[in-house]
Amino acid sequence: MSAVPAQKPRRPRLRQLGVTIGRFPTGRFNAITDVKGVRVGHVTLLEGEGGPGNTRGQGPVRTGVTAILPNDNIYNDRLMANAFVLNGAGELTGVTQLNEWGLLETPIILTNTLSVGRAHDGCVDWMARRWTEIGSTEDVVIPVVGECDDSWLNDAPGRHVKPEHAFQALENVAPGPVPEGSVGGGTGMVCCEFKGGIGTSSRKVPSEAGHYTIGVLVMTNFGYMRNLRMDGVAVGRMLEPEFDHLNKRTNSYGSIICVVATDAPLLSPQIQRICKRAALGIGRAGSHAEHGSGEIVVGFSTANKVPRETRKMTTRVEVLLDPSLGNLYEATLDATEEAIHNALCAADDMIGFNGRKAPGLPWRKVQSLMARYRPGQPPAALVDPNAPGDEDTPEHEPVDPSLQPELPLGPIDLNAKLAES
Repeated sequence: MSAVPAQKPRRPRLRQLGVTIGRFPTGRFNAITDVKGVRVGHVTLLEGEGGPGNTRGQGPVRTGVTAILPNDNIYNDRLMANAFVLNGAGELTGVTQLNEWGLLETPIILTNTLSVGRAHDGCVDWMARRWTEIGSTEDVVIPVVGECDDSWLNDAPGRHVKPEHAFQALENVAPGPVPEGSVGGGTGMVCCEFKGGIGTSSRKVPSEAGHYTIGVLVMTNFGYMRNLRMDGVAVGRMLEPEFDHLNKRTNSYGSIICVVATDAPLLSPQIQRICKRAALGIGRAGSHAEHGSGEIVVGFSTANKVPRETRKMTTRVEVLLDPSLGNLYEATLDATEEAIHNALCAADDMIGFNGRKAPGLPWRKVQSLMARYRPGQPPAALVDPNAPGDEDTPEHEPVDPSLQPELPLGPIDLNAKLAES
């Protein structure tokens, strides 16, 4: 199984539809990578035709791996971290240790439910090559791997994700714009009965020290169309009659994995409080965390690096006082909701196992509905990553759509550049 080549999207992000959620500006790329040092990589696996008579174990393949690397030396420069489980019908390996220590010491990997073990193996292989002391002179690691069930579209029992795909996703990590929609771990995911996948967003939050950045990345796979809301507008309920004929999954509500990054100097308990606010953003987008759903949030702060050891076995950390967290809470909620909607906006129609179809969000109709119920919001465009200027430029200025950069939807090769616009 090989990864698919890079593709170019034809679909806009949420802000390009004229929808602006919340009052805080975004970072330059409106992505989790706006938090300095954070990088993201994908491996996307697409193979075989979906249609009647498909046999489990033989395809079609609609899956992949997404990797998030919080910093370049995560094993030795550990980060404050925590997690929050809104509903626990899902898995996030390593979370027991992460919550016990309040520290993150591995990358975060996202994939499908039945590939957690193989993604775990690939992460261990990647880390053991970089830090040869693992399992030798130092302790072993427990990678953080999150999952969602993509079996509606993907031949999940075939377990087409291999350890080398997780390894490659880590090799592919890059800063800057993050490919969204049907990529990486989100390739076969369904959200509110539309095609879901990977989405991301960020916010710049003012503070006494200048500003802090909140970045969110989600793998969306939850919900019913009737519950989908965008900035408070019940777009799902208005779109649902058009899709009454659709064969929809009925045996699974789905789930979501949400990753929150920030450069604000927070302790582990404060990060868990941030994660709880991300859960509010998930709810605002349309999830009610049904019985069989897994709404799991993991967060980390890049502000303080915690070494494995020092001469006196002590270290100093900077901490933001609790009364200053309010704006970060609000920004996290807004960025989480927008990340979910960016995943929906980016994903096109997909046909998978037994001919099941997940339609892409009809973004032109959404744009019309939002213009009616949320008038006066001008479209925004992704900042050209090659353009000169301040890295903190917010994503607000309307531009000619023909000048917008085209992002790859497939895996990011470590030596490849983004396609020219």
